[in-house]
Amino acid sequence: MTLLVVGLSHRSAPVSVLERAALAPEARGKLLQDAVSAEPVTESAVLSTCNRIELYADVDKFHAGVAELSTLLARHSGAGLEELTPYLYVHYEDRAVHHLFSVACGLDSMVLGEGQILGQIKDALAVAQELHTAGRLLNDLFQQALRVGKRAHSETGIDKAGQSLVTFGLEQLAGGRDVEAWARGKRALVIGAGSMSSLAATTLVRAGVGELAVANRTVERAERLVQILTEPGGPGAANGLRARAAAMTSVPQELALADIVVSCTGATGLVLAGEMVAAARQGSTAPLALLDLAMPRDIDAAVHRIEGAHLVDIESLADASADAPMAADVDKVRGIVSDEVAAFGAAQRAAHITPTVVALRTMAADVVAGEIARLDGRLPDLDDKQRAEITQTVRRVVDKLLHAPTVRVKQLASEPGGAGYADALRELFDLDPQTVAAVSRADTRADRHDARERA
Repeated sequence: MTLLVVGLSHRSAPVSVLERAALAPEARGKLLQDAVSAEPVTESAVLSTCNRIELYADVDKFHAGVAELSTLLARHSGAGLEELTPYLYVHYEDRAVHHLFSVACGLDSMVLGEGQILGQIKDALAVAQELHTAGRLLNDLFQQALRVGKRAHSETGIDKAGQSLVTFGLEQLAGGRDVEAWARGKRALVIGAGSMSSLAATTLVRAGVGELAVANRTVERAERLVQILTEPGGPGAANGLRARAAAMTSVPQELALADIVVSCTGATGLVLAGEMVAAARQGSTAPLALLDLAMPRDIDAAVHRIEGAHLVDIESLADASADAPMAADVDKVRGIVSDEVAAFGAAQRAAHITPTVVALRTMAADVVAGEIARLDGRLPDLDDKQRAEITQTVRRVVDKLLHAPTVRVKQLASEPGGAGYADALRELFDLDPQTVAAVSRADTRADRHDARERA
């Protein structure tokens, strides 16, 4: 396994750097394609969220891989390599697996235990599959990460250790009050209709806001979200929620009506400038609570200085979550991660030797076929029954001779440091490296086909 991850997150970089380094949605696909075009990289996937940017790859050279992935991250983000380098972290092989599994369990999140990261990991895998940049290693890795994350949430109380960023942000806005009591009857504006904005809208509706406007560049997506929230059985149907979709051009008017604003878009510039918020505040004495969950930020930091406006953004959430207590179940989750990393490594090492074992058995079958052909030449009078019995006997002898060593070599290869057993097997039996490589390529093509079918 030659897994490498290069990235930066809220743990390694200040929010200002994360903000400049944020990847636009259209840049992610180009980054993946450029990565697999680079010499040391054979597979790639990118995990890009509001507080992390990580490029995962299967590489054949460590140092060249680190240099290439770092350069690509800088090229496709809004920050230069010199600016990014001090904040980048690098994980390799088992450490990279451990890192992703920890991320999937919410151990590395800004808010401990938040579960939204699982959807983001799923999306990252789906993009890599769609662009055919994920092969066997990254497909196995990301699918296993999803399983590990789900296991952690189902077997422990990690969910109780923290909340989603939306809930945590609303709690910060509420200033210690019960969120439902604080939000009940208020007018809310949600800007954006993606996964985070949809979660924010749903959370606000369940908290009891009386009126909700959803603004989005594509009004149809906003309308669809409003329909989901208000349809029979939806979270807003029971409390008579008044909800509407709005175009982005209507945001200044909607802002003047709102008590609560949550913004999370993929815009590369500010969505709410300080002047816009100040204009909306003119003549109003009611407080305005704003939650900015976007990276880069949607809401001008100058809003902090506007009287009557209270802004909570990613930076202030990071400061607040740093003091959050650790749950007792965190140790259980760490144990799950450690066990799953060991199991994943063993499975990958065992899979690494499979093409060599297949090549060995193919060679043995060829030898048997050749010897049976020679026997036919020497004993042409053998009838079909005799020939079949001799052929079966020879095959059984070969299978019995190969059974124990092939089973044992798979067991040895699954242990740490077991990668050399494949080389030893090839050397001992003088296996053609091209034959082994052909088996590996066939397996990879089959894996990619299966991944596309599952997607």
